[in-house]
Amino acid sequence: MSDIKVPGFKASELISGLHNAFGTYSDTEKKALIKKTNGIFELQVANDAKETATWTIDLKKEGTVYKGSAKPKADVTIILSDDTLTDLASGKLNGQKAFMTGKLKTKGNIMLATKLDGVLKSAKAKL
Repeated sequence: MSDIKVPGFKASELISGLHNAFGTYSDTEKKALIKKTNGIFELQVANDAKETATWTIDLKKEGTVYKGSAKPKADVTIILSDDTLTDLASGKLNGQKAFMTGKLKTKGNIMLATKLDGVLKSAKAKL
């Protein structure tokens, strides 16, 4: 599904991979991940050119990843740079350190934001 990608963003590949990984989950795996996470993440990612792309990871009802703002409203909005998101996904950086150093900002349920690490790791295991 190429319409999930946004040109000029390294995170596009990551989000596309996440989307594909979610597609490989069985219904049981998806339900377990939804039960464990129970939230909607909206990622607002800025690149070096100061452009912003928005993606949503819905792990409350659907168990899907899509481009655009969250519908219904996100439980947590995570604002970060393209590089920070790719570093988080690769494991070079952890979410807590990114938050403490100002590389990651949140609006909404900050405790839910801590679960993003686990979501990225579980999807990475599927790829």
